[in-house]
Amino acid sequence: MAAGDDLFAETVSGARAGVVSSEGAWRLRIVAPREVATTVALTEPTVVGRAPAAAGLASVAHRTVSRAHLQLERVAGVLTARDLGSHNGSWVDGVRLEARAVPLHDGAVVRLGDVLAVVEYEPRVEPGDDAVVARDAVPGDAPAVVALRRRLAAVAVDPAPVLVIGETGTGKELVAHELHRLSQRRGPLVAFNCAELAPTVVESQLFGHDKGAFTGASGSHRGLFREADGGTLFLDEIGELLPELQPKLLRVIQTGQVHAVGAAKPVAVDVRIVAATNRELQAEVERGGFRRDLHARLALHELRVPPLRERRGDLLAWIDLLAQLWSERRERAVVPFDLRADAAELLLRAPWLGNLRELDRLVHALAPGYDGGAVGPAQLPAWLREGDDAGSTVAETEDEAQLPPLPTQRGIPSREALLAALEQHQWVVIAVARHFGRDRRQVYRWMDGYGIRREP
Repeated sequence: MAAGDDLFAETVSGARAGVVSSEGAWRLRIVAPREVATTVALTEPTVVGRAPAAAGLASVAHRTVSRAHLQLERVAGVLTARDLGSHNGSWVDGVRLEARAVPLHDGAVVRLGDVLAVVEYEPRVEPGDDAVVARDAVPGDAPAVVALRRRLAAVAVDPAPVLVIGETGTGKELVAHELHRLSQRRGPLVAFNCAELAPTVVESQLFGHDKGAFTGASGSHRGLFREADGGTLFLDEIGELLPELQPKLLRVIQTGQVHAVGAAKPVAVDVRIVAATNRELQAEVERGGFRRDLHARLALHELRVPPLRERRGDLLAWIDLLAQLWSERRERAVVPFDLRADAAELLLRAPWLGNLRELDRLVHALAPGYDGGAVGPAQLPAWLREGDDAGSTVAETEDEAQLPPLPTQRGIPSREALLAALEQHQWVVIAVARHFGRDRRQVYRWMDGYGIRREP
C-alpha cells in the first residue's frame, strides 16, 4: 500500500463538501494510457486515485496510481494540486509535487504515476448545436474547440463574410471547407492564397481580365470571383493582400460586382467570402497596414481557431488521427503509437509552434519504421526533445499559505522575473531564451505555465 493511502478516508470525507464554480467548471481530462482515458468534473476538493469511484473521488484504474493519489481543490480562489504521499509520485508541467499544494492553470499537464492528464477550464457559455459540424473537420473536445464548433454552426448559413483567425498550421482551411459545406450554397468552394503569387498576377487571378488587357493577355480569364459564383471564395493569408488591391476587394464585397481588368463594365456575382489570417489584423489596421473598412467588412463574423497549446487535451488523439491518415494514404495497417508515459508527457508539454503541421512532422518521423513497440523519449526526433526539463522537483517552503503562481526551483524564473525579462527584451522570445541560457521552447513553456500572453 502506498504511503498516501493512510490519508484516504480523511481526504475523501473532506472532498464531499465541494461545489463547482457558477462562472464555469474545471475538469481533468485523462488522456493516457488510452484504456483509462476519461474526463473528470472537478468538484471541490476532488481526490484522484485507484479506489472505486465515490462522492469526491475520481477513480483511475491503473496500477501506477495509488488509492488516494492526488487532491485537487481551490485555495483562496485558485485551483491547486497536492500529492497525497503517492507511491509513484505526481508532477505538474514536469515539476514533481510534494506535500504542499501548488496552483494549476488551464492547460496544465498533470502526471500521476504513468497516467497523463490535462487540466481544462470550461467557461459557462450559451448552449449551441455543434452536432452538425463534422468531427473529422474540427476534431476534439477541448473547451476552445467545442466553442469553435458552436460558433461555426451558428454562422455557417449566413451569407456574410467570415474572418478565420489562427496561427499557422491550426487548421483554418478545414474550418473554411466546413463553413462552405454547411452553408448549403450551390456553387463551389474556390481557394486562393494571397501570398503565393506575384503582385502583378494577383489582381487578374482574383477579378479576371479581358483579352489584350495587358501585355501577354492573349486570352480572357474569368477570375476566381466568377469561378466561385454561387459558392464560397476562400482567401487564405488575407493579411498579405497588397494595399492597392484592398479597395478593389472591398468594392466587390460592397457592390456584389466584379470588374475584370480591361473590361468595359462589371459583372454581378454571388460569392460568400471566407478569409483567413495568422496575423492580428486589428493591430495591422492600427499600424496602417490594412484598411479599417475592409477589416470591418471581412470580420462581420469571426472564428478563432485555437493553437495546440490551448487544446492539449486533444493532442494525443490528433497524433492517432494523423497516424491513421499516414497509414491509409500508404495502404498500410494502422498501428497506433504506443507512447511511454515519459514520451507522452514530453509531447503534451511541447510548445508546438507549428501546430498541426509540426504534429504531422512528428508522425512522419515516427511512422515509417514503427513496428508496434513502446516509444520513449529517445525515439522522438531531436528537434522535439531539445530543451526538455522534465523530472525536476518542487522544493517545499515554510509558508504553505502563500502560493506562488507556479512552483519555483533553481533554473526556473518566477513569473515576475520572466515578465521583467520579456519587457526588457521587448517580448523577443529568442532574446529572453539567451538571457536565461535556455532554449526558446522552454521560454514558451514558462509563458504557457504562467498564463502569460502579450496583448496585441
